[in-house]
Amino acid sequence: MFFKKEERTWSEEIQILGSDLVERVKELIQEGNVRRLIIRNQNNEILLEIPLTAGVAVGSVLTVFTPVLVALGAMASLLTNVKVEVVRSSGGKEE
Repeated sequence: MFFKKEERTWSEEIQILGSDLVERVKELIQEGNVRRLIIRNQNNEILLEIPLTAGVAVGSVLTVFTPVLVALGAMASLLTNVKVEVVRSSGGKEE
């Protein structure tokens, strides 16, 4: 018999320099438990929202998000500081 654990989600907000944005987003994607990234400017306006799919292989995720990472690089060159809201999840697997 299989039971599905309840998925728990939480979010955190980090502030980073615009020049570090692309590398930090790559790291967050590779962590695997990140479900959504929300990039905001200093006025708290949403610049970009990136939904991430659970269970996708890390290599393919980075390939799929290459155009997004290029756009982030262009945005980062115009911004000094950005806020990144990281929505994570755990659980939700069958046992």
